[in-house]
Amino acid sequence: MKSSFSRVETLLSAGIDIGTSTTKLVISQFSLMNMAGDTHVPRIEITDKEILYRSPIYRTPLVSPTVIDLKAVDQIVKNEYAKAGIEPGQIKTGAVIITGETATKQNAAEMVHHLSDAAGEFLVATAGPDLEGIIAAKGSGAYEYAKKTGKVTANIDIGGGTANIAVYESSRLAGTCTLHIGGRLIEFEAGKVKSISSPVQKLINQEGWTLQTGDSSDHPDIQKVTSWMAELIVKVLRKQTSPRDQVLILGHEPQWDADIEVIVVSGGVSECMYQFEDPAASPAMYDDIGVILARSIQQAAGLQWYEWRRPDETVRATVLGAGTQTTNISGATIQVESSELPQKNLPVFEVSFEQDVAVGLRKLQGSTEAAVAMYDPGKEGQNFVWYLTDMPYLKFKDIQSIAGALLACQELKPDSSQPLIIVLQSDHAKVLGQTLQALKPAQSILCVDQIEVEHGDYMDIGQMLQSGVVPVVIKTLTFHS
Repeated sequence: MKSSFSRVETLLSAGIDIGTSTTKLVISQFSLMNMAGDTHVPRIEITDKEILYRSPIYRTPLVSPTVIDLKAVDQIVKNEYAKAGIEPGQIKTGAVIITGETATKQNAAEMVHHLSDAAGEFLVATAGPDLEGIIAAKGSGAYEYAKKTGKVTANIDIGGGTANIAVYESSRLAGTCTLHIGGRLIEFEAGKVKSISSPVQKLINQEGWTLQTGDSSDHPDIQKVTSWMAELIVKVLRKQTSPRDQVLILGHEPQWDADIEVIVVSGGVSECMYQFEDPAASPAMYDDIGVILARSIQQAAGLQWYEWRRPDETVRATVLGAGTQTTNISGATIQVESSELPQKNLPVFEVSFEQDVAVGLRKLQGSTEAAVAMYDPGKEGQNFVWYLTDMPYLKFKDIQSIAGALLACQELKPDSSQPLIIVLQSDHAKVLGQTLQALKPAQSILCVDQIEVEHGDYMDIGQMLQSGVVPVVIKTLTFHS
């Protein structure tokens, strides 16, 4: 008898991280297996993730302070694929992420969409600060540690331009916060201050310090800046910030309720603390405040109250999280039109049925109008995903009613010929998809289940795999300014 746990297939994943200071790439291989018995509906899961190749760490190439060098990044990726012995067409999932201050560059969106086309049939995740923190927490091991121990764990990922904090209470994301704290916010050249970033300049002005470009790289105000940054991390972890601290807070205030017990520091500044990398293999050189900032954080009295856990990865936490932690696998009982795959950058609109079919049906038309107004205000045909949640037990008559309502809603969209894309919390994708197809054979249907998304997320759906499932990446498309 064939084992119900037999291996289904493997797929290759790429993670590409274009950060404020550094650019790096990782190639991983996922093993997929059917975890259900032979007599049960297949349940395909990722059972193993193996890192096949890690690139050296490159200084992120810029044409100017506000523009990424697209050709140079493209060449780095091509060279690293060649070294790994991988063709772009072999990559089936993964993520390209623009992190830190790089997401503010004029051509950040162009960079990501270009790489998603050039680097394989794979899926793009553009990290806004919240997603960046979440991905780094998974790559650093902080998420797994919180899940295993139940301790409230904060991952503090400090790169060149930002510090992204993600707090986990067991496996639940308790909150995030992003700060203008990073190694490249003051840069040196020939023993003098070469540049001071805008947020740090505002801090200097606010505090009445005198540091300016051209000053010596051992000017006493530099230590004041890094000590102030370390103290701000303490205040944020304790949720004790004041109006004066807003100068280095990017976006929203800390959101978690629980008291933090454990801290993990990842990112380039973490590498200054732990020296995981072989300097010969990663020749990117820095002449900035990274080392001074690392020392200030290690010496901050307020951080000594926490349990410190060494990260699994320092500067590579985000790229490893992107390459190994962003992919989900759909249920096997799905209905998809293979010719319509892959689908990229689909915003998610949630409709809760509140455990009542009649309630859900009443909501659908108004939700269509709201979704079009939100995601396609110019009536240009931007498609979106219906995410149907909180559904009661469904009879076949209910499935037919929902299918009819969805097809009627499709006609309200600016481009009714585009695929009708539905994600279900419950295990009804196959029967709903087949019912839709029977009612309107000419309509392209993509109906998947067993995927957890949230209203406002963006979603990419990859090519169908041999096992009849599709890889899915959930992401944000925030380019912060």
